[in-house]
Amino acid sequence: MIKFRNVPFLVLLALGLAGCGAEAAAKPGAPETLELRYQGNVGAVTFPELAEDLGYLAPVKLKWIGNTISGPQDIQAAATGQTDFGGAFNGAIIKLAAAKAPIKAVVGYYGSDADSYVGYFVPDGSPIKGPRDLIGKKIGVNTLGAHLEAVLKEYLKRGGLTPEEIKQVELVVVPPISTEQALRQGQIDVAALNGVLRDTALQRGGIRALFKDIDLFGPFTAGSYVLTDRFIARNPNTTKKFVEAVARAVEWTQTHSRQEYVARAEAIIAKRHRNEDTATIKLWKSSGVAGKGGVIDPREFQIWIDWLQRAGEIKPGQVKTEDLFTNAYNPFGGKG
Repeated sequence: MIKFRNVPFLVLLALGLAGCGAEAAAKPGAPETLELRYQGNVGAVTFPELAEDLGYLAPVKLKWIGNTISGPQDIQAAATGQTDFGGAFNGAIIKLAAAKAPIKAVVGYYGSDADSYVGYFVPDGSPIKGPRDLIGKKIGVNTLGAHLEAVLKEYLKRGGLTPEEIKQVELVVVPPISTEQALRQGQIDVAALNGVLRDTALQRGGIRALFKDIDLFGPFTAGSYVLTDRFIARNPNTTKKFVEAVARAVEWTQTHSRQEYVARAEAIIAKRHRNEDTATIKLWKSSGVAGKGGVIDPREFQIWIDWLQRAGEIKPGQVKTEDLFTNAYNPFGGKG
């Protein structure tokens, strides 16, 4: 995982401008760049990886440079040219765009529904029953400034906590693979879990859901892949190929059975030889993406713009929804 230690964004951007993937002398309409650098996830298959395996991305190839557990870090890496694309919670994309990062969301890739949701869990014997019980407690999340933090703070706000009281709820960054153990050992009071890690924890029993993100927002696409404005301008054909491929991969999971996805994902993980455990992939249920092929709904950004404004993290008018994303390259979406 690429790390940034208090380096100003503009400095990182300047350093990264030279890196923009392997370029080719392309024929008209052919991809300008034939290699896309990216960060993956341990024991999981990203949509670009699935797209490549399904043959949708050819002749463009992916170049894995490491793994990450942080969406904000992933899109910062893309914004500064360390990678060619990254994905994160839409709220994190808004915050980076508000900091003048030249990025644009191009396709949705994860979300929450009845099968794929973020749950906030406590031990069965915990006295925590509602929002006010979280004052002075520790909540384990995978990273700060992203989906898990935003949902938690909205839950607290709706529960009547004041801004000062919300500050007394402590967020603790814990690697997702260790979050359940931290909860059971008493290192944290609440564990935010999703996907297969949530399902395996529930299978072991002894925990209960305090609340879920879908309790607050219903089903929704929560995160998107981003490209930089510079990359899009320099590589319009590669951009089109990448977005089309990812969109088709998203649609493939929406129209194929869970068993087909699991078998395909296990094979992809085995072929890449990164010494990963495929046990968790067996429990995959859905990506939670709401729109066909990851088409982005403006509301999936507007809701977080409104939330960030209420929280005082961005100013009214600082970012506009229509400037944050485009569906122009998505074969399942219209212009925008």
